[in-house]
Amino acid sequence: MANSEAVAESVDTKKSNVKYIATCTVHASMASLILGYGLGVLIGAALYIKKDLKITDVQLEVLMGVLSLYSVIGSFAAGRTSDWIGRRRTVILTAGIFLAAALLMALSVNYAMLMAGQFVAGVGAGYAIMIPPVYAAEISPPSSRGLMSSLPEVFGCAGVLLGYLSNYAFARLPLYLGWRVMVGVNAVPSVLLAVLVLGMPESPRWLVLKGRLRDARVVLEKITETPEEAAGSLADIKAAAGLPEGVDGDVVTVPKRSGGEEWQVWKDLVFSPSPAMRRILLSALGIHFFQQASGIDAFVLYSPRIFMGAGITDDRRLLGITCALGVTRTLVTLGAMFLLDRVGRRPLLLVSTGGMAVALAGLAAALTITTDRLRPDAEARWANGLAVACTVAYNAAYSAGIGTVAWVYSSEIFPLRERALGCAIGVAFNRAVSGVVGMTFLSLSKAITIGGAFFLYASMTVIAWVFVFTCLPETRGRTLEEMGKLFGMGNTSNVEAQDRDEDCKAVEMPMAN
Repeated sequence: MANSEAVAESVDTKKSNVKYIATCTVHASMASLILGYGLGVLIGAALYIKKDLKITDVQLEVLMGVLSLYSVIGSFAAGRTSDWIGRRRTVILTAGIFLAAALLMALSVNYAMLMAGQFVAGVGAGYAIMIPPVYAAEISPPSSRGLMSSLPEVFGCAGVLLGYLSNYAFARLPLYLGWRVMVGVNAVPSVLLAVLVLGMPESPRWLVLKGRLRDARVVLEKITETPEEAAGSLADIKAAAGLPEGVDGDVVTVPKRSGGEEWQVWKDLVFSPSPAMRRILLSALGIHFFQQASGIDAFVLYSPRIFMGAGITDDRRLLGITCALGVTRTLVTLGAMFLLDRVGRRPLLLVSTGGMAVALAGLAAALTITTDRLRPDAEARWANGLAVACTVAYNAAYSAGIGTVAWVYSSEIFPLRERALGCAIGVAFNRAVSGVVGMTFLSLSKAITIGGAFFLYASMTVIAWVFVFTCLPETRGRTLEEMGKLFGMGNTSNVEAQDRDEDCKAVEMPMAN
């Protein structure tokens, strides 16, 4: 009887902890919702912006794609800020940036003001892409980290869908007003995010890095099932942070590394990494590169043009298919979220990239047929259906794997001290590739045809499959402190292995293994 009561109490405690962690992650993920809305709404709003402000196709292409390049600045700033003021306060800062961007864009009276608004939004995008997955990874247990860390991607897809629906809802407003309302609505969730984050706890791993052991212990007791588990987690995190064994107290001094903490992290991660650290960094950069090089932003930014290339010219049909894509991505991402901790990261990535390659090849063939004037109309109509089907299949395959897993994987593989900078570098690289894809798609389509562009994306996705199969280990079920073993780290830190911690040479500093 006593045993059954203990088991029941343990189950209740676990459910309560998971609910608490999920609530915190949902709050942080609202930053992704705001970002997704901004991206989705701009697709439809761009049509009205072009008419109202009388801008050229080149200016429109730059406006659509430059957000990704601006977000590179935001991602690096987010890495530094999150280490400085903490993950929680960085989310609040993100909300403030998005609020300023929404108001600036809604009040724009010319192209220059609009670009200024895009710059602010781009900086916010860098913050929103980087910080929610890191926060989710650092407060989640290994058994549910995939689920929690994928919530930002789910919210991002939902935001894009809301942006599409906003286009439809406000399309009937006067030209000068409609697109301003579309982009200005984003100010509302920005304020809500800032309020909700006030109730979130700080990441226990960041608290340990700052020597605030008592605060970290309090948070760990809320997100673990037992005090013993919380104590064990705290011990592992202390070791990863470089605290000597046996050190305890409410607030302690964390050993500083020679040459300056920030510069030492850059050396360990970029300028003079160990083989294991180099593999971690290349794994993160690789998965981010292939996520964007597969051409997803061509669909996100230019889906109406793609369908027009497939022979679909009716505005209502274009809007309907675009919204269907948004629904597909949201639902499939939601499904993938529950598979990450059951199936694993690698299987989802392999199935995803394989399906994307097939769908892209089919889409490229269909678009080649529909744009070939020598083809008979009957065959062109058949190809139109194939193009739509392959587009839906591609978006489903993307959302089921690499679209979701890339953010989860890159947020969990870096050691504690290098995590913020490593994730920032990964996001910056992701956004840079995204910007290149977004700003070159129209020009690439003119140079090698729209079908040729998608054949190119298909070839990149085949390479992505090979990369995943040969380079990425499975991380499911591992604690963040165990990740280093997967990439060849031993029982000592990357810093100790290269004899760079002269100030701490008397202190044993096991790293995130």
